[in-house]
Amino acid sequence: MTVENNSIQNTPASDYRASLKSLDTEEGIDLAFYRPIGYAWACAAKRLGVTPNAITIASIFLGIGAGIAFYYSNIWINVAGMLLLIWANSFDSADGQLARMTHQYSRIGRILDGLSGDVWFATIYIAICMRENATSEFFMVRPWLIWLIAVITGICHAKQAAMADYYRQFHLYFLKGRDGSELESSANLRRQLVELSWSRNFWKKLTMTVYTNYTMNQEKTTPAMQELREELHRRFPSGEIPVDFREAFRRQSLPLMKFTNILSFNWRTIALFTSLFLCMPWLYFAFELTVLNTLLIYMVVRHERICKRFTKELRDGRY
Repeated sequence: MTVENNSIQNTPASDYRASLKSLDTEEGIDLAFYRPIGYAWACAAKRLGVTPNAITIASIFLGIGAGIAFYYSNIWINVAGMLLLIWANSFDSADGQLARMTHQYSRIGRILDGLSGDVWFATIYIAICMRENATSEFFMVRPWLIWLIAVITGICHAKQAAMADYYRQFHLYFLKGRDGSELESSANLRRQLVELSWSRNFWKKLTMTVYTNYTMNQEKTTPAMQELREELHRRFPSGEIPVDFREAFRRQSLPLMKFTNILSFNWRTIALFTSLFLCMPWLYFAFELTVLNTLLIYMVVRHERICKRFTKELRDGRY
């Protein structure tokens, strides 16, 4: 397992690498394009005293602008929307890189980061529905149908994004340990939630309630993972999991990281932009419902099998 050497003198290249989550979980397009741009934004924001959350909020407005542009059938307006969406995602990259550079981690920042993508795509879905109802003879006769498809697609999108993020955080937990991952426990979140008052901590309790439910849904989809987490906690209550176990799990989990990346931003936007260039934006919904749902099911089934095997090995005393 790779161990960082903190005694190495900081250089621009090492500072850039430190702004990344990990090479295990980074996607090729991000490394080639979004991360370098995001790092430049993060460096500028650090000099100007701009916070990660401010960058996230700016990305939300850029994403909304992109969605509005996709309502129009004019391809050049669509291209302008594509550029806005690329800009928004470069900010989405920058906020996380800035947080890692300045150690400005917060749960509200994590919630905002997830919310930003949801707002982008909600706007895009609405724009596509309105456009199809205005331009497609098929959907003009059945205006409700495209909205029904959009709602189903949106539910699937939320599940795909949630599980992709969950598997990445679980992988980072074994790669970097507890401090290098944002892996949560709904039981721990519920204990914190009980301590908050609606009258004194309304907004914090509201966001914590949403986040707790989000985490609970992730856990319900992964019973074998939860069984493995419980077994690890029972055997290693201090959280110090043996290095050989961490490395063995990491090797099995690593091939699945490419699927978590496909379920994230880049391949979605490739499909979205292609559908817009073809003047058939409804094709994007078809892509999410077929290709991405198939990948999600495969990823969940395979990861659950991995977790079952490692739980059995723990109980058999192999670690």
